[in-house]
Amino acid sequence: MTRDIRAEETPARIESTGFWLFKSEPGTYSIEDLAREGRTLWDGIRNYQARNFIRDTMRPGDRVLFYHSNADPPAIVGVARIIGSPVPDMTAFDRSNHGYDPKSRSENPTWFAIEIEFQSRLGDPVTLESMRSDPRFRGMLLLAKGQRLSIQPVIESHFRSALEVARHRD
Repeated sequence: MTRDIRAEETPARIESTGFWLFKSEPGTYSIEDLAREGRTLWDGIRNYQARNFIRDTMRPGDRVLFYHSNADPPAIVGVARIIGSPVPDMTAFDRSNHGYDPKSRSENPTWFAIEIEFQSRLGDPVTLESMRSDPRFRGMLLLAKGQRLSIQPVIESHFRSALEVARHRD
């Protein structure tokens, strides 16, 4: 049985759903970049709640909806799969990287990354506007007012609905 995940829930109270949404600006890293590379280490996350999802909750085999944010229109554009276990995010130790964190230590890292693998592009993007008007997406964290997390859990019914909407558009 699936349940809605409320925006106010903390990572400690969210068990793995096996499904996630990762946001990326297409000008920074797009679904096309992931398709070309085949896999990537998802690093540079500097939000504690998103970090906790990576470190404590994600597992190899979990599925990912790849979402283009700050796009015209913002939309779910592809599917990926988590293929690795959490690892320390090495960009936190690189002084030349925008994600450098002088407080993070290699012996006790603050930030973590996870490897994902390209699965597919969606036939048609599933736009933010279409999800807002579709009752199948009711309760999805992405649609919650003020929700800005770049990584968020998704319940299976929302994941499946995104695939259905993309597949059934003409």
